[in-house]
Amino acid sequence: MIRKLLISVICVGALAASGGALWVWQGLETLNVPVSVAEPVLFDVPRGTGFGQVARGLEAEGLLEDSLWMRLHGRLHPEDTRVKAGEYEITRGMTPRDIVRQMVDGNTKQWGIQFIEGWTFRDMRQALANTERLTKETTDSSDAEVMAAVGAEGEHPEGRFFPDTYAFSRGESDLDILRRAFQRMESVLAAEWESRDESLPYDSPYQALIMASIVERETGAPHERGEVAGVFVRRLQKGMRLQTDPTVIYGMGDSYIGRITRKDLQRHTPYNTYRIDGLPPTPIALPGKDSIHAALNPADGDTYYFVARGDGSHKFSRTLKEHQQAVREFQLNRRSDYRSSPAPVVTEDNP
Repeated sequence: MIRKLLISVICVGALAASGGALWVWQGLETLNVPVSVAEPVLFDVPRGTGFGQVARGLEAEGLLEDSLWMRLHGRLHPEDTRVKAGEYEITRGMTPRDIVRQMVDGNTKQWGIQFIEGWTFRDMRQALANTERLTKETTDSSDAEVMAAVGAEGEHPEGRFFPDTYAFSRGESDLDILRRAFQRMESVLAAEWESRDESLPYDSPYQALIMASIVERETGAPHERGEVAGVFVRRLQKGMRLQTDPTVIYGMGDSYIGRITRKDLQRHTPYNTYRIDGLPPTPIALPGKDSIHAALNPADGDTYYFVARGDGSHKFSRTLKEHQQAVREFQLNRRSDYRSSPAPVVTEDNP
């Protein structure tokens, strides 16, 4: 009798244990079921947040049915509790285990800011100020203070930052982006300078950067950059003035309202290349890599002039007489569909 009772107790205990194990197994299996989200959800993990807090936060956001199972998972797998602070994107199809792995790996949501080739430093600063999720450290800083913060105290900011798209996570600052863009420009310019033709009329990489910024502003046609640079280099070598409108416009600052007058061309400013010899004192825009390469690898040739055709390309001329004829053809009698930049490429995605 006692033996039968003992066997019964053992059987009941085993059944209870197996039932409990099944319950735990089923609970942990819920961590392999995709979360229910109709569209991407952002989830923030502040610095110092513990794994249990993350689990409860996910439950509060409706991304977990019961945080108990994630907390139990953390007890069983301590390596999965080392979550990193940041903003994470939770998308359709992700499971709670996927979410944990993303946080342990630190795969935070990446945002982006783009600096366009040909922009000025003022344009850059405006873009930074308008970008959400970037911590603003330089909003009230002067240009001089910004340059000191990126490690270039006393230097002019124009043209010193590489135009590109920069990814960032929540918590990064505008100064972080500026430092990256500054270092990228330093790196690109140094690499191009090393492979230059030493016969070029530049005394320093900075002068090449100035030329690159002019090339950037003079043509929107990529295939023309080398030829435009060639014209300017030959003019410098021959002692001719550059006589390029973008430098005049830059020197006019806020007084430029869309057109240059004869009086503007006669006004002496450090950037009026109709009045000064050689290069202006600083770059006039952000040059991209192709313009930097063109400035340091100009195309050979015998042209000294060019004028916009009106379709985004230019007519290059060897002599002043040829140039004056081209000006009459393309500028004095402008076509109705005149363009200073190339027409956009028409594709199925860009009708």
